[in-house]
Amino acid sequence: MIYILLLLLVLMMAFSYKYAWWKPAVDWKRPRVLMYHMVREHIDGAKFNKLRVKPAEFEKQVAWMKAQGFHFVTMQELQQNWGKHPEKTVAITFDDGYLDNLENAFPILEKYQAKATIYVVVDRHDRDWSTYKKAHHNSGELAREPKLNDEQVAFLAHSGLVEIGSHTLTHANLDKLDDAQCLQELSDSKMQLEQLTGHAVSSFAYPFGIYSVRDVNMAKQAGYRNAVTTKEGIDSAQPDFMQLQRIKISGKDSMLAVKLRLKLGKREG
Repeated sequence: MIYILLLLLVLMMAFSYKYAWWKPAVDWKRPRVLMYHMVREHIDGAKFNKLRVKPAEFEKQVAWMKAQGFHFVTMQELQQNWGKHPEKTVAITFDDGYLDNLENAFPILEKYQAKATIYVVVDRHDRDWSTYKKAHHNSGELAREPKLNDEQVAFLAHSGLVEIGSHTLTHANLDKLDDAQCLQELSDSKMQLEQLTGHAVSSFAYPFGIYSVRDVNMAKQAGYRNAVTTKEGIDSAQPDFMQLQRIKISGKDSMLAVKLRLKLGKREG
């Protein structure tokens, strides 16, 4: 019996360490920005299943936020009204521009009247941009994922629920570009997305979360008013709008993990 009790104690301590459920929530007046990629079923043996949140799980997450009284905003709305949002304000974001964002995520957003921002790569078809970060990631897995076509991007932009932001022309690793190439990736993607959607594009996401002071300055020069990183956390009351943090939602997260991530801003333990 004592061994069972000791085992239970160890398990409870491990659970407490992993999830840090006992920690107080970060002030709910501070908005949360969530980072997603795909909403689709997992692929057996695939490398990037962490980027794939199953549709049933995504609906559970959005339904829970709705039931908890979260206020959904786009990134443009978040930046423009910062400091005036009600408690539990959340901005859902998707990177890259996958077709499942329309086919699987959008019906759920529509059902719960939840707004979102999709950061679209302009030249997104048949590109395996994972290799731009690490050359050995050459499986072609991301290149095979269907992407939104231009008509679908325009549809989402006019849906009233989705803001289209830029994720560069080619999902470039900005660190490997010279100044002229970097500015072209930033400026041309903004211009082309504005022509496509008929809306101003003021929101940007740094590909891979890789960026420098130069890239921040060039994003400002290109005309962006807010930009998100892959740094995990919840921003302070006076953030740098060109280096906003996000809360990563993994395709392998339990509902408990998602709730605690929203509470604390990052994975604990």
